[in-house]
Amino acid sequence: APPTGHHEGFGPSPESSCQVTYHLSGDGAMSVFTIDERTGDIHATRRLDREKQASYVLQAQVRDRTSQLLLEPESQFTIRVQDVNDNAPRFLDGPYAARVPERAPAGTSVVTVTATDADDPTYGTAARIVYSLLRGGPYFTVDPNTGVVRTALPDLDRETQDRYQLVVQARDLLGRRGALSGTTAVTVTLTDVNDNPPRFPRRNYRFSIPESVPAPAVVARIKAMDPDLGQNAEVEYRVLDGDGPGTFRVLTDPNTQEGLLMLLKGLDFEIQSSYLLRVEASNRQTDARFLLAGPFSDEVLVQLQVEDEDESPVFSESVRHLSVSEDAPVGTTVGSVSAHDPDRSSSPIRYSIDRKSDIGGFFDIDSSSGTIRTSRFLDREVRVQHNITIIAMETCRSHDAQSGPPIGCRLTGVLVFAADPSQAGSVLVLVSVMDVNDNPPSFAAESRALVCEDVGPGQVSSTWPGPAEELADLLTSVSPSAGRRDAERRGSGRPRGRTSLPVLTACRK
Repeated sequence: APPTGHHEGFGPSPESSCQVTYHLSGDGAMSVFTIDERTGDIHATRRLDREKQASYVLQAQVRDRTSQLLLEPESQFTIRVQDVNDNAPRFLDGPYAARVPERAPAGTSVVTVTATDADDPTYGTAARIVYSLLRGGPYFTVDPNTGVVRTALPDLDRETQDRYQLVVQARDLLGRRGALSGTTAVTVTLTDVNDNPPRFPRRNYRFSIPESVPAPAVVARIKAMDPDLGQNAEVEYRVLDGDGPGTFRVLTDPNTQEGLLMLLKGLDFEIQSSYLLRVEASNRQTDARFLLAGPFSDEVLVQLQVEDEDESPVFSESVRHLSVSEDAPVGTTVGSVSAHDPDRSSSPIRYSIDRKSDIGGFFDIDSSSGTIRTSRFLDREVRVQHNITIIAMETCRSHDAQSGPPIGCRLTGVLVFAADPSQAGSVLVLVSVMDVNDNPPSFAAESRALVCEDVGPGQVSSTWPGPAEELADLLTSVSPSAGRRDAERRGSGRPRGRTSLPVLTACRK
């Protein structure tokens, strides 16, 4: 407080005041307070602040001006600073941050704010505080006496607004006129609860899948959106029903919460060209408070179109066994092979022989019918079996420029397409050459034996070096030429063949 001129008198009466002097000592003497030596009036030298020092203890003396002797005992007194409302309330812990679950009931406690006032709480109402909300209504309220902030509405939705900025005011003097005030900010964040089911952004999806995709494989991705957070937004998918049971399964990507459509077994366009699935998305965890609002799941139709891809022609047999006589003339029909196009378009098939398997060029094949014919004379004694590879390829017809090449064909001219060599089927044909009697019997070598002219019947004159069974076919005849004998061998086949070998005999004595 400023100097007031108020004084406390000490010592003799004013008539004798000229004979005495007043002295002041103690707390704040000569710095905060001074005393008039002649009158004893005490003055404050500067503004006092009760909040810094509420009282001062001083001592006063009255002395003889001449001798400086004490005229009476020293007096001690206390000066108390009377409080005035010169301090505004302050929030020492502000600003505040608080969290409350969304959808919390009205009246749910959020946070307690506290303001302090440095004025004297025991004197008047300078330190009596009341709270009010400057910003944050109508969503929140504050208790005027306790500073407790509460929700005012029951349906605060985090997905609509997840954060609120409040301003709370504290006023002293119980908020009456002339009160001082202070404010603080309160940030209220709504925490998530599972109050939203997953929802597909579309009612149906359509995907195309090449029929050559190897299983298992992820062939498509779908996603149900859930605006909740964390575990409340975790989604699981399942196939409710649809075409091709056991062909597809839906898994959940743990990072993106997408539904991964998994192909479990191979596709075949010619067997089934499309699939229609009904897929459900639901939360892994649910909150019973919100189940009454409806099912916490959603459904979507997924149509999968299988893309036809050109497949190689398929032969009716993996190995074809044929036979032909070795004396068959050139152009003789040996047999035929047959292949078909498994594609739905069923293009015509063109046949050819892999010349690496028929280097000698013994066979030809009709490119349209698959009929195999001989193109050279065959000889079983040279080669008993021919293993040839027959190739089947689709025949590509001409198409107009706008339609483009058919599946499995490539452009080779303005309007001409040739088959893709990689799209070819093959079959191994084993052609056995059947034997005919086209070779006469023959002796392994010329034989010579010595026989005496006087040899009697039944005596061994020589030993046959070959197999015993050949003796049955060996006939001996005497040539009209004197002294010459021929051994003749006749075959048992048809037509009969024979050969002769001269036998030279001589006698030694």
